[in-house]
Amino acid sequence: MFLFKVAVICTVVLSFRVSAYVDELDYTFLETKRPDEIWLIMFFGPWCEYCQKLDPVFRDVGAELRSLGSPVNVGVCDGNKHTAVAREYKVKGYPTILMLKNDGLFNYQGDRSKDSIIEFADRITGPVVRTLNSPQLFQNVMRRHDVLIVYIGASSLLKGNYTSAARELIVHCSFYSASRDVLPKAVSIAKLPTVAIFKDGTYFTYNEEQDGDLKTWISQERFPNYFKIDKYTLYFMGETGKLVALALVDERRPSPESIRYKRVLETVATDYRELYSRYFHFGFMEGNEYVKGLVMRDVAMPSFIVLNLSNDGYFLPPEGVANQEQLLNFLNGVLNNTIECQGGNGAIQRMKRLYYGFINTIKEMYTEAPVASTVIISVPVGMFIIVVRVCVYVWRKNREVEDDDELPSSSPPPKSSGTNSRNQPHKRPVGKKTN
Repeated sequence: MFLFKVAVICTVVLSFRVSAYVDELDYTFLETKRPDEIWLIMFFGPWCEYCQKLDPVFRDVGAELRSLGSPVNVGVCDGNKHTAVAREYKVKGYPTILMLKNDGLFNYQGDRSKDSIIEFADRITGPVVRTLNSPQLFQNVMRRHDVLIVYIGASSLLKGNYTSAARELIVHCSFYSASRDVLPKAVSIAKLPTVAIFKDGTYFTYNEEQDGDLKTWISQERFPNYFKIDKYTLYFMGETGKLVALALVDERRPSPESIRYKRVLETVATDYRELYSRYFHFGFMEGNEYVKGLVMRDVAMPSFIVLNLSNDGYFLPPEGVANQEQLLNFLNGVLNNTIECQGGNGAIQRMKRLYYGFINTIKEMYTEAPVASTVIISVPVGMFIIVVRVCVYVWRKNREVEDDDELPSSSPPPKSSGTNSRNQPHKRPVGKKTN
């Protein structure tokens, strides 16, 4: 019992210390923030389940940045309560993580993990392009990044374009520069200056004639050739204009079939890179929840699917894909338009997805908490019914009053009875006197 009390006290103290590194921001923040301050802020809604899950992670981020001596101030703001602050920084949903540096506003949309958020904060805090001035530093940085983007050479017009691209894309990845003698000896660069991307154990250099706009090329090539993809990564893949070839697998209970699907797709992505890399991103996705919301029906696992994220379209194999040859036929069919693109983002499709998402949300609520879900749903439904009944009652009463007002004008006026009419003078009977 004593140990339990000690554990509780330590947990409370630790929680208090972690929270002490994160400021609770209110409407006064807009007046008190200094121009030279750097802020990492999470905007939340008290009702938001995702915000509640992210809150302890974000407070760990604040403690970690403080321990590292980072100049970044960390804060949280209730956007529902302090609407002026949320409106100033164009917050449209919760949770939203923003980085404020000088006059720049950087929106974080990566993985909701402590390491990813800290890496984002470190990237924005430092220079836009960082210099690698030794072979040891180059090797160290290359070990830390799945994809390494490097400008190689002296100052030039290309470096100016590279720096401009880095300013826009720094929210997604880091940018470096180096001289030729810093690179490993195995790296052969035919012409300097150039931009090289190191990934998947090899490297690729930028060719303006073949690759076009530098920023677009970096946006397309900043992903590994084949890797695990989540819904956040999919969002940004849609901006590259490429299709996404996915293997949907269950990694929690991996079956031999799932392993085979992943291996077949990885082999195609690697062996046919020159043929397909211009058109496809390749990867695997854990589970099928995202895809089910897109196609609006259950999707088997394991399976293959190609997504066109620019218009919410998708391609499914007309038949089962059992080997590499059939997968190649499927990808070629997508490219030559012999396989029909389904879905899309038309008005009817969007309405169907909203309905599908609403129904699935209700089902999930009832599965996890049937009693609470019944109460939550019954209250607004009951209020709606009451409002409707009141409106109908008021409408009927108004109709009755209108009918009563219209009755005299719609029927002929009654005839005067002579002696009893109030509009005629009273006449005495003839031959009788009054006393």
